[in-house]
Amino acid sequence: MIRLEGIHKIYRMGTEAVHALQDVNLHIGANEFVAIVGPSGSGKSTMMNILGCLDSPTRGEYTLAGEEVSRLGEDQLADVRNRRIGFIFQSFNLLPKLTALQNVELPMIYAGVPPATRRQRAIQALRDVGLMERANHHPNEMSGGQRQRVAIARALVNNPSILLADEPTGNLDSKTGDEIMAAFHRLHRDGKTIVLVTHEPEIAQQALRIVAFRDGRIVDDRKNGVAS
Repeated sequence: MIRLEGIHKIYRMGTEAVHALQDVNLHIGANEFVAIVGPSGSGKSTMMNILGCLDSPTRGEYTLAGEEVSRLGEDQLADVRNRRIGFIFQSFNLLPKLTALQNVELPMIYAGVPPATRRQRAIQALRDVGLMERANHHPNEMSGGQRQRVAIARALVNNPSILLADEPTGNLDSKTGDEIMAAFHRLHRDGKTIVLVTHEPEIAQQALRIVAFRDGRIVDDRKNGVAS
């Protein structure tokens, strides 16, 4: 599903070169559940941006679902994001003036899905995360856990190859975080490939594989052996 070969990412800050990623090699197969961990400044957020086609490597090759994406232009990357990737963010990134249903419909609007079809798929996605009764509510009328479930529904409506979750439990209490992780486990059992970035050890331990970054390099990559 994911193949990173010799990935480097260098940012220029004035005359200084910041090596955010250095010679990263990472392969993630279909239906894996991977946690990316590391201290602040370790490169894990840069790694997530490259995996999500939000940024391009300075050097190296990135292949996603058989498509070499590391050399694509902005418009092509946007198309890959819409077709292949579902994003789930710590801050939910829901539009406050739209209802839950309208927020879930957004990716399908960009994909050119006809109105009747996208309404039907959005309703099913909300039903799948147990939020159909909140379909016509706005984000400020929902709890943090409900907003994150709306974000999960939105990430799933275009049937992406991979789900990328950036600190998905970071703004939630522990009970709600457990409910969100249970949703990820269900999605994994249904065949989704999931990669999440987290600074919380107890969240990382729920993944089946843990990849640790430090100073822009992978310093550990191990199977976790927990029950899905």
